[in-house]
Amino acid sequence: MTAQVSSEASHTDHLQDDILAEVRNHIGHLTLNRPAGLNAITLDMVRSLSQHLHAWADDPTVYAVVLRGAGEKAFCAGGDIRSLYDSFKNGDTLHEDFFVEEYALDLAIHHYRKPVLALMDGFVLGGGMGLVQGADLRVVTERSRLAMPEVAIGYFPDVGGSYFLPRIPGELGVYLGVTGVQVRAADALYCGLADWYLDSAKLADLDQKLDRLHWHESPLKDLQGLLAKLGVQHLPDAPLAALRPAIDHFFALPDVPSIVEQLQQVTVADSHEWALTTAALMQTRSPLAMAVTLEMLRRGRHLPLEQCFALELHLDRQWFARGDLIEGVRALIIDKDKAPRWNPATVAELDAHHVDSFFRDFELVGR
Repeated sequence: MTAQVSSEASHTDHLQDDILAEVRNHIGHLTLNRPAGLNAITLDMVRSLSQHLHAWADDPTVYAVVLRGAGEKAFCAGGDIRSLYDSFKNGDTLHEDFFVEEYALDLAIHHYRKPVLALMDGFVLGGGMGLVQGADLRVVTERSRLAMPEVAIGYFPDVGGSYFLPRIPGELGVYLGVTGVQVRAADALYCGLADWYLDSAKLADLDQKLDRLHWHESPLKDLQGLLAKLGVQHLPDAPLAALRPAIDHFFALPDVPSIVEQLQQVTVADSHEWALTTAALMQTRSPLAMAVTLEMLRRGRHLPLEQCFALELHLDRQWFARGDLIEGVRALIIDKDKAPRWNPATVAELDAHHVDSFFRDFELVGR
């Protein structure tokens, strides 16, 4: 296969300004284009992305897809939570439709028949992680901040988090999901949440080289060869590597109350300051969200990808009415008093039977 750059007409779709779509040199480029809102994804954006990916999957002139976010601050900071809050409060169905269609899009990326290159520059949070974790080539930069921060607003890490988080070595993924902490490039590579590191200053160079790329027999190998010339796959001094013994100990404990108690009282290796900081952080999160997350991740570790999405949807259908999300959004986004009234209010008040009730009948639903 040979490159066709100058002689090949570019096609740009301007019908949906929140998603920019363009084909250059046999590569479909999709850009999340809400930089002022950190490229938070809406239902219309989900539908536009799905439409383009579906069309390109069947287009023999498109060999690969590149995903990126507009601006320098974020690839995607997650779903447009405010619109989902308003939908529930108004008795609409937008919030229900959003999760069904968002998960279908994320699953389609996991199974996409052509290579997907995700440029994870800036914040990659929540729904942004759902878009990139199924990609074949995930690139981070020095500006990358990755997280599944849902427990901070009374929710749980969805968009396939029940699949990709517990498959991180040891208990690192459980730690990331239950606490919602952000990681940078070195930790993203160490955890297997990214494949390549590239200085952000080289992103423009990458684009130029993509436009001039000479295709051979395997588009994936061609893209890998290009990234190998510009980036690296390992960075030194990943903070989580040093914390791994402590994380593997604490986050393998039976439940959230045990984790918090031991973080406060037990020292593993040279991690006491980190442990106290982590315990304090967890006491600001939704106890119910953390407990459901812990159970979800432990179940997800043994489920295939499709069943993980089914489990998350099973939880979604209950969560707006029974979980802490509405209160979390009220406190942190609507009223901005930053004083959510979680239910239960503390980790000590968690009821294991109540936590288990969210998973009741899932086996029947999943069949």
